[in-house]
Amino acid sequence: MSSSSRRPRGASPSKSDASSRHDSPARRQPASRGKPATSSAAPVKVIPARKGELHPRNPHRGRYDMSALTRVSPELAAFLITTPGGNASIDFSDPMAVKALNRALLRHHYGVSDWDIPEGYLCPPIPGRADYLHYLADLLVEANGRGQLPPGERVRALDVGVGANVIYPLLANRSFGWQMVGSDISATALESAHRNVMANVVLRGQIELRLQRDRRALFAGLWGQAERFDLVLCNPPFHASEADMAREAQRKWRGLDKSRQQRGNASRKGRTRQERAGDDRSRVDRSRRHSAQSAPALNFAGQAAELWCPGGEEAFVTRMVSESRDVASRCLWFSSLVAHASSLPGIKQALAASGASEVRVIEMSQGQKISRCVVWSFLTPAERRQWGRDHWQNHD
Repeated sequence: MSSSSRRPRGASPSKSDASSRHDSPARRQPASRGKPATSSAAPVKVIPARKGELHPRNPHRGRYDMSALTRVSPELAAFLITTPGGNASIDFSDPMAVKALNRALLRHHYGVSDWDIPEGYLCPPIPGRADYLHYLADLLVEANGRGQLPPGERVRALDVGVGANVIYPLLANRSFGWQMVGSDISATALESAHRNVMANVVLRGQIELRLQRDRRALFAGLWGQAERFDLVLCNPPFHASEADMAREAQRKWRGLDKSRQQRGNASRKGRTRQERAGDDRSRVDRSRRHSAQSAPALNFAGQAAELWCPGGEEAFVTRMVSESRDVASRCLWFSSLVAHASSLPGIKQALAASGASEVRVIEMSQGQKISRCVVWSFLTPAERRQWGRDHWQNHD
């Protein structure tokens, strides 16, 4: 287990917490046994996306302010390009440019001065990661019953598969003050995550990292017997095999290469024949460099456990649903991102059999892209409101 920062405040609930009305056999006997009844399936509520828009609280709405970002992170300036529309941007097919952008965003919006990932690990797009967290925060607003977020230091969340980039705990803590636990099956990934935490004073003591030693389990052996979490989140490996992953990387690379060519064609307009010839030579040189570096793997790099598992995301989330039954009364909301709409029917079927009290599919939009997360709870609406009173409000 990675020796990250100390256990967050409130990480070990008292006996009174562990034996609260959420665990009372008289109130919710199936959940207290950890094996919810399956006699009736909760209807699935679909929350449609705000078309083309990030969550209203997300600080990354609109265009990146490259001037502000380069002021806090001068290294980003070396990667700036001009789009056909005359706006400053970066080449998103260049992994070094994406990493530089991430560092600038973390410094500017979150006060995180030092962040890095080892070569070959997943480099996450921060706006979309932040969006997932803001939609999860809305669930806490509901349970809080006051139309506002609960005090961040009283909220505990578990990130399943935290990875080397530790991005969800980092964003969650700096955005909301949540006390975070991140788990992973890779000791190497946790070492990198630990370095990112300890390199920033503002994160120390706020994020705990745990090694899941049983690769077949998600919660067992990791989730303490008396431990509760307000939220569980997960960005599962969504490919079913390494071959599927390679095909997706090729598809993304072709899309980025087409976009790059369009930018190049736009920039050639009005230039002299000599200038265009120079552009052509530069483009050939770049093409040769990309070929030598196995281009399709560039910006879509990641370790196998980050990107694929047998059965893909559907199998992973289905297993997560099954295991969530065993800790049903000790979590307010479970959740997972789902990249492919085709994975939803199998996941919904698993949730229908799980005995969950409520299931929602929350759609999220970023430009033309629509993504989604599935959330489920074994507590009734009344029990979720009582959860808020017990854990967030009765300490005023």
